[in-house]
Amino acid sequence: MIELTKLNGEPILINPKQIEYIELIPESKIIMMNGKYHIVSEHKDEIIARIIRFNKAIHNIQNRED
Repeated sequence: MIELTKLNGEPILINPKQIEYIELIPESKIIMMNGKYHIVSEHKDEIIARIIRFNKAIHNIQNRED
């Protein structure tokens, strides 16, 4: 899960593997595979960086189990 921030300041945890796409409106509107969406204050570059960190962490955990 990655932590992002709703426009009202509340944190939200999102499974990045369920993100279908992100619209820039100018906030970031994250559309999930189930059609629901979340509008967050983070810029697209920050969201991408968090997804990359998440994927690296998952990859490292899987390699340790081998």
